[in-house]
Amino acid sequence: MPQTAAELLDLLDIETIDVNLYRGRQPDTVRQRVFGGQVAAQALLAAARTVDADRAAHSLHAYFLRPGDSRVPIVYDVERLRDGRSFSTRRVVARQHGRDIFYVTISFQVDEDGFEHQTTMPVVPGPEDGMRLVDIIRSQKNADVSVWEREWSALDVRYVGVSGMGLPVDEANPAQARIWVRIEGDFPDDPALQQAAFVYASDLTLLGATLVPHGITINSPGLQPASLDHTVWFHRAFRADRWWLYDQESPAAGGARGFATAGIYTEDGGRVASVAQEGLIRRVEGANQNAI
Repeated sequence: MPQTAAELLDLLDIETIDVNLYRGRQPDTVRQRVFGGQVAAQALLAAARTVDADRAAHSLHAYFLRPGDSRVPIVYDVERLRDGRSFSTRRVVARQHGRDIFYVTISFQVDEDGFEHQTTMPVVPGPEDGMRLVDIIRSQKNADVSVWEREWSALDVRYVGVSGMGLPVDEANPAQARIWVRIEGDFPDDPALQQAAFVYASDLTLLGATLVPHGITINSPGLQPASLDHTVWFHRAFRADRWWLYDQESPAAGGARGFATAGIYTEDGGRVASVAQEGLIRRVEGANQNAI
């Protein structure tokens, strides 16, 4: 996986191979499955290549159909569903080995003025006071920090509160996790690249919020996790390479699935995006389910 902003930018540099047809490269990784944020980000950029420059994505609705093979490139087939005066809609199918692995529908809109309101950003410590995710991993028994440094060091992730650790345990809302995130380094000003970088990062921690009340993490033995679907709404333009607060909570889990939502805020308190995801959190028989 990309270890720097430059490597992430290189990963997002998809190749045009025909009209409405693109190819995404794979990073150097030890992962056997493609990271969901990668395929979603590359698909967003494939769709953005087919719309006018005055239109930016405002919503993205994705389904992860099959695990992606990290050894071969991914082909993205863009279908132009509609081009109106204000909105454009695209559907993208990602394929490997002749099979569909991912579907996403993305809507783009020209910039318009209109009514505005938002929820207030929660009061949290600043990113400089957060605990780096790499340090949290380092503190865990038998944790291999080198895996994080190899796979995810393009992202600066800092926790400022989790239910029971920095946040009070609320029986009415027992699964909360608040983190500051940014791309570790500068990214181009291109709005589509900034959105794609955010989409890439948005898939990293959200499913973990569904496990907060259960005393395990996404890497715990005995757990089979996987993203099933992912939705992003962009409310305002912002930069993924500047700090943004990922205010995550999980309203429900059941049927071996966890559901999580999140509000995204910039340091000045602006609500710039919202995210929702459902994922597989399946117990694996014969393993220690309580290991951290």
